[in-house]
This record gives sequence, structure tokens and C-alpha cells, in this order.
Amino acid sequence: MLELFVDSIQKSFGHHTILTDVFISCKPGEIIGLLGRNGSGKSTLLKIIFGSIEAENKFIRIDGKNSTRMWDRRGKLIYLPQDNFLPSHLKIKTVIDAFCKKSEREVIKCDPQIKPFLDKKTKELSGGERRLIEIKLVMHSNSRYILIDEPFNGVEPLHKEDVKRIIQQHSKEKGFIITDHDPKNILDLATKLILLHDGKTREIRNKDELVFYGYLPPTSRVE
Repeated sequence: MLELFVDSIQKSFGHHTILTDVFISCKPGEIIGLLGRNGSGKSTLLKIIFGSIEAENKFIRIDGKNSTRMWDRRGKLIYLPQDNFLPSHLKIKTVIDAFCKKSEREVIKCDPQIKPFLDKKTKELSGGERRLIEIKLVMHSNSRYILIDEPFNGVEPLHKEDVKRIIQQHSKEKGFIITDHDPKNILDLATKLILLHDGKTREIRNKDELVFYGYLPPTSRVE
């Protein structure tokens, strides 16, 4: 069965427990919107799933196989953090060659939104331009599951719809877990909503439940 299955996540920092009784799953074709207040543990959860930080307890299974180490997840899932990760001293065409498999390189280089930047170094681009390139790079990876922390971080309003379109297009074959500080971006995209509340995950079946759990104020209109 094709599925990223995550259960029994527990994580503390010192005496403060940030995650407990966490369950989340994702299948190809799904866009899981992970919501929660600042400090609720969204980024921490994505990093635990990816394997870049440890947890006191965790159970992760990918496509029917238990995954206990970060190495087990290599090529199966990829994580895009909040902060830009592209090396600042390299040209974009060099980054593409290093990051992508050969069959995908020309596809990305011929992309009309990428082509103008190929001979520029990463440090010459704006934060939003770097973010757009990063998103397109992870979309063209081999990974079936993609974790994205704040995909719209620094992206100009003009390009936010482009990012949404890209994610929706690739969700036909891949599964996504996405966070964002603006709930509207998540509500526009998600096929399923998960709220991190008091360290626990809760599936949101009715968008008005976001008001009930205090994620949105009572005066908010949830379309």
C-alpha cells in the first residue's frame, strides 16, 4: 500500500513536551494541510518525519516498510524547510545539475520561470525567486512524499497562485504535507486538514472547527 504513515510521535525540549499522541498519514494524490499556532510544533514534526531531528518516540512507515533511520527514507520523501537552502555562490544551472536526475534537468532549465535565472548566482536572486526555484526542484525529485514548511515564504503575491498550481499538478503522483502561517493558502490547497493542538493532531472535517479549537477567532469567516 502506498502511504506515508506516522504515529506515536513524542517530542520534548527540556521539561516542555511539544508533541504527544501525534498521528498523520499521507497518500499519493493527497495534500495534507498541517495547521497550528506558532510554536505548536509543525516544523518540529516535519523534521522528525524527515529524520533531521530525533524524537523520544516515533513510528514511521513508508509504503508498507517500517522506517527507523533517515537513510531508510532517502529517495522516498524530501523536506523543504522554511529557510532558503540553495548554495549562494553557485549558478542556478549548476544547482539544477547537482540536485536533479539527468532526465529532469532540461525540463527545469526550459521552464519559462526558471530560464531567466540560469546564469545567475543564487545570491543575486530575491528570496521569493529562490523559493520558487526550490519548490520546482523538490517537485522534480524522485521522492513520492514531499514535506514543505512555509512554501509561500517570501513569495510575491503574483507567484503564490503559481506555487499552488505547481503543487496541485504534482499531487496527481505525489503526496504532500504542507504548513503555512496563512491559513487561506492551506485551505485553498488541502484535500485534508490536520490541526496540531495541545501537542496532539486532530483531523478537521469542518472548517468551522478551526474556530472551535481557537485556531481562528470567532469573528472569522471560513469560506
